[in-house]
Parts: sequence; structure tokens; C-alpha cells
Amino acid sequence: MSAAKNINITLQIWRQKNSKEKGKMESYKLNDVSTASSFLEMLDQLNEQLVNERKEPIAFDHDCREGICGMCSLYINGRAHGPDTGITTCQLHMRMFNDGDTIVVEPWRSVAFPVIKDLVVDRTAFDRIQQAGGFVSVNTSGNTIDANATPINKQDADKAFEAAACIGCGACVATCKNGSAMLFVGAKVSQYALLPQGRIEATDRVLNMVRQMDEEGFGNCTNTGACEIECPKGISLENIARMNREYLSASFK
Repeated sequence: MSAAKNINITLQIWRQKNSKEKGKMESYKLNDVSTASSFLEMLDQLNEQLVNERKEPIAFDHDCREGICGMCSLYINGRAHGPDTGITTCQLHMRMFNDGDTIVVEPWRSVAFPVIKDLVVDRTAFDRIQQAGGFVSVNTSGNTIDANATPINKQDADKAFEAAACIGCGACVATCKNGSAMLFVGAKVSQYALLPQGRIEATDRVLNMVRQMDEEGFGNCTNTGACEIECPKGISLENIARMNREYLSASFK
């Protein structure tokens, strides 16, 4: 890895006061950005500059800054989470950019993800989808069976863990030309459909989650595969196919 250096960049950033007002792109010059810093650290640096200039800082979502929570969702230079693969925005480093670059930063673009302010969008649609069926009802009376006592085929367990790796960042929706949430919903359905603990409520789960997904205004899947490519956790399109099978089966019960 090359040694860290400082670069000067121009940022074109979407500014919008709230969901009701029109937004616009605004330009900012930022100098002496270390290539060892993360993209979010660069935004922190920009906000510090704006505060010192007595200007309103840019609102953007973040939390763990370790690629786990999915909060740091930004559209950077036309790609969800920026010009790298298998990472979230907080894992993107400024070494991916060159001195003098212009970097365009936008929020997720989806009817189901309305802008709250600047780069922050409302992703509670995902929460409502999970509340519709993304859970397992468990008897907690004290007579529960230890999960490790239930034999599960290793291949199924591995696939369930892979589906459960979805962090709900919304990159699949943002990068899909249809604004589809089927990769997200497919992952949430799959992580339970593959395990015996999830079979009890399987029929209601897939019907309710798909119904809620449609009510939230997400688009339909046309199998372009962009969602899988831009997913920071590499969630497979197989999960969409599994969800479709589960939905078809549930529809005839």
C-alpha cells in the first residue's frame, strides 16, 4: 500500500432542508484531505470547515463506522457506497480518489426512501417490512429448547447465515433501476425459511412481508443483478428465487 498523502478535492453534494422542499447540488472545495482517512472522516473534515465558516454542516447518517450497521448509505460518483466493491461507505477510503477529483455525493434515490435532510433518508420502510414477518415466535416460558439441540444441515445453516449477513443499508434499492427491495426481503425471508425454527410461520411470513414491501412503494425485480453487485455483504440473487418459491407455495395454501 502506498504511503498516505494529502489531496485537494471538489465535492458536489446534495443539499435539501426537508422532504417538502426542493433540493439542489452545492459545490465545496476541500484541501489537505489525507488519503488514509475514510470517506466519513472526510465529510467530518468538511463539516468542521463549514462550522468554522458559520455555515450549516451537511447532515449524513452514520453509526458504527465498522461496516456493520448499514447507516452510512451514500451514492458516490454514481455508485452505491462508492467506487469499490464489498464495502460500506464508512469502509471507503480517500486513497480511492486522486488529487483534483470532483466527487458527487447524493442520498439514496427511491420513492420508498424519502429524504429527511441533505444526505439522510427515511429507511423505516425496511423496519415495517421486517415487523410484518421478519421474526420467529418463541416460547420463553422457561421450557425452551436450546437451538444447538436442533440438528440442521450444514449447507442450510451456511446459507441462512449468509442471508442473515444483510445489514439493511438499502444499496440494493438505490442501485436498482426499478427501486426494488426484493434482495433485502429475499434475504430476510431466506434466513428463516432455511431453518426449522422459521418453518412454523413460513406461510404468513412471506405473504405479509411481500405485501408490506408492495405497500411501501418499492418497484418490481427484473433480474438485472445490479443489487447483488453493489451489495456490501454480497447477498446472492438466490435469495430472491427462494423468496419467490416460498411466496408461490404460500399462495396455494
